[in-house]
Amino acid sequence: MIVNHWINHQRLKDKLKMTHLTSNMKTIFKISIIIVLIIPFTNCKKDKSSPEPVSPLPEQVTSGNLKILFEGMVDTNALVLGAQTYTNQAGNAFNITSYEFFISNIKLTKLDGTVWSEINSYHLIDYSNDPSTLISITDVPFGNYKSIEFTLGVDSARNVSGAQVGALDPSSGMFWTWNQGYIMAKFEGTSPQSSLAGNQLKFHIGGFSGNNSVLKTISPSFNGDTAKVSSTVVPQIHLSNNVLEWFQTPTMIDFTTVNNITMPGASAKMIADNYSDMFTVEHIHNN
Repeated sequence: MIVNHWINHQRLKDKLKMTHLTSNMKTIFKISIIIVLIIPFTNCKKDKSSPEPVSPLPEQVTSGNLKILFEGMVDTNALVLGAQTYTNQAGNAFNITSYEFFISNIKLTKLDGTVWSEINSYHLIDYSNDPSTLISITDVPFGNYKSIEFTLGVDSARNVSGAQVGALDPSSGMFWTWNQGYIMAKFEGTSPQSSLAGNQLKFHIGGFSGNNSVLKTISPSFNGDTAKVSSTVVPQIHLSNNVLEWFQTPTMIDFTTVNNITMPGASAKMIADNYSDMFTVEHIHNN
């Protein structure tokens, strides 16, 4: 009797253990199912709220550079400041100690007729400062260009704008403080025929308004050539300027009588009319 009671007690105890174990397993199973369901939902929600960053497309380059080299010449000889002696059309011997001029408002025309203009286009070419004779034009749209146009001098708006910076800084010595205006082009030197003290020659050419304006629009021919601006080509225009043209055609200048022009007026315009045809495109490098 006692044995049977013990056996029944053990069976009941084992049954309770199995019931408890089964209950725990069911609970674990339910939790596992919930985790399996939650994880994909969480990942999906994260994907929607935090998309992968997209790298922007590279900006397309559509413009490049162009260079212009201003080659100083005296007839067929290279311009040399100092002791080199030259002869003008009137037979006067002379040398050159200073030679500079402003180039502004550069425009380039494509083969299709499209015109591009440089922004804030002012450059001082000074032959005592070699780097200034090679100017670099930036942001030029890609294409083949058939011609160039620019102003020799500084336009009237900038002449009355007071002190400025960069190429137009008055400290360059190309600004008349007494007359509020720029010297558009300057030539200084000496000649045995000059009656000035020290046989000096002084030609400071300026004046931007009225009948005696010396501003000149220059359009030298490319002679059928083109300047090809691209991502791999920076063309260089070699632009010769002949100093002798200051003193010949349409008016021949004799230094015995004309050797000092340093203010606006008819004499300054006479010299400007002479030098307006001094520029020639020698050749164009496309490399």
